[in-house]
Amino acid sequence: MRLFVRLITAVAGLVVAAAAALLAIESAWSLIRPDSRGLILGPAGIRDALSGFSWDDRPVQIFAIALVVLGVVLLIAAVTSGHRELRLHDPAPEVTVTTDRRSLARLVGHQVRDQDGVAAATVTAGAKRVRVKASARFRESGDLRERLTSTAEHAVGDLPLPSTPKVLVSVAAPKERR
Repeated sequence: MRLFVRLITAVAGLVVAAAAALLAIESAWSLIRPDSRGLILGPAGIRDALSGFSWDDRPVQIFAIALVVLGVVLLIAAVTSGHRELRLHDPAPEVTVTTDRRSLARLVGHQVRDQDGVAAATVTAGAKRVRVKASARFRESGDLRERLTSTAEHAVGDLPLPSTPKVLVSVAAPKERR
């Protein structure tokens, strides 16, 4: 079903983008040759129906730009609507195991926040990268960054992921209170 939705979205995006491109081409042609009957749109019925509009009208040009933008947005939505799940090693041939990015971030976040000297931490996780942003509890953080990197790598390494994501850790000093 997901493939079908992606296919329909891509086709709809291409149709809208083609219609907007046609509108833009006709608009440019009318600016170049104002006396002509049109470059591509030849049928008299279409011309008669649209005779009340001019290619020079601002609403027509805005509508053409809006159609192009809508087509591009639909194409981007179709291309990026992939799986948001992280696949784990399958324990058996007929069993598929997945987790989502939020669960991976929660797992790493709990282990990072349990470390001494961590005031707060935010974790974002993906298939290729796990990013940890921690705030130190004290000004002198010492080896906190190394400990958090080791903890996060250990947490990610314990999962049966086909490829281990890269772990990036940054530690910020606490803010001074006045």
